[in-house]
Amino acid sequence: MPLPRIVVVGGGAGGLELVTRLGRKLGKRKRAEIVLVDRNPTHIWKPLLHEVATGVLDSGLDEVSYQGHSKTHGYQFQRGTLSDLDRDAQTLALAPILDDDGSVVLPSRNLHYDYLVLALGSVSNDFGTPGVADHCHFLDSPKQAEAFRHDMLNTFLRYSDPERRLHPKLAVGIVGAGATGVELAAELYDASKMLHSYGFTNMDSGQLDVHLIEAAPSILPALPERITKAVHRELEKLGVNIHVETRVTQADGEGFITADGTRIETDLSVWAAGIKAPPFLSELGLATERNHQIKVNAELQSVDDPRIFAFGDCASCPQEDGKPVPPRAQAAHQQASRLYRNLLATLDDKPLKPFVFRDRGSLISLAHFDAVGSLMRGASARSLFLEGRIAKFFYASLYRMHQFAIHGAVKTGMTIVVDGINRFLKPKMKLH
Repeated sequence: MPLPRIVVVGGGAGGLELVTRLGRKLGKRKRAEIVLVDRNPTHIWKPLLHEVATGVLDSGLDEVSYQGHSKTHGYQFQRGTLSDLDRDAQTLALAPILDDDGSVVLPSRNLHYDYLVLALGSVSNDFGTPGVADHCHFLDSPKQAEAFRHDMLNTFLRYSDPERRLHPKLAVGIVGAGATGVELAAELYDASKMLHSYGFTNMDSGQLDVHLIEAAPSILPALPERITKAVHRELEKLGVNIHVETRVTQADGEGFITADGTRIETDLSVWAAGIKAPPFLSELGLATERNHQIKVNAELQSVDDPRIFAFGDCASCPQEDGKPVPPRAQAAHQQASRLYRNLLATLDDKPLKPFVFRDRGSLISLAHFDAVGSLMRGASARSLFLEGRIAKFFYASLYRMHQFAIHGAVKTGMTIVVDGINRFLKPKMKLH
């Protein structure tokens, strides 16, 4: 009998953790064939993209090669982009891979599955706002983060010449005061200090004007009030201009226009507001929400097909209170663990168990300046409020937990040592 094939589409944090565990348990023991499909050749933890965008993190050092990782952990990797799904034949179609000139490197192909897992994450939602797609940077992928970094470095260089400055201060506008927007705002001030210290520019952080724009009444609207107030206070100390209850209605080459007609002029514009699942998910014949998230039951199975699972930001999974599981990294991590057990149960013809989200709290990094957050149960009475160095320690530990999940204890420990050495050997930010 041929081995059952489990195909996971999407090598983000949850997808990579899932195939790693399945590969170790099933792939290496020849109990199942585990296949990961992703359009990119490498993985980087998405919560770190704001650090890639400012050059604080060198993606070339921290990215994980899927091909190399798969060999070590018992699964197969196929590079490709999901383009279609045939549920009757249990096949998915992968679009052709093109080079930079548009020539076909690998033609379109079909891939059979016995069980399919969709872990495609999410992208920013511009809500159809005019001009956003043409004039704003997004931070949904390493490629987009690198594009922002190059633009940022060129803008700082241009402002080194007073005659080429468009505004009295270098202005950056960030729409969306969720975790990505808030952390990027703080990282920009850190980056400007480092660029000045390396002689890259004669500008210092006092000549940087960051506008953080949020339609909700407060920044970090999904988090407890104690955290939002503490982060608001720290951002204002850095010099961030915070605009709450401000809805952007248009973007152009000079900045943003708000609902009341106010213009916010910028040299660099970033859109980090709202999320949606990749729109093509609504074209696969599966039930989806308005934001294209695939509707799944509590066991993370598609409501249309028990052989198809989905989790993370691309899935709409109900909780006991009727609300969907929030699109957070810790939710994807917990769902990967539950789905791993449910897939094992499926292969053994055992009943599946529902996913129950456990809120472990929230942590927000403000570059090297500070960190703020809570542990345990978010806004409940049992939460533990943290700030300063101890909060920074726990924030850094989140990435180490992800590394432990995909690499194991030995390699993660060695990586920590190497990272410590690199702090002395390499510049504190990527300058090229």
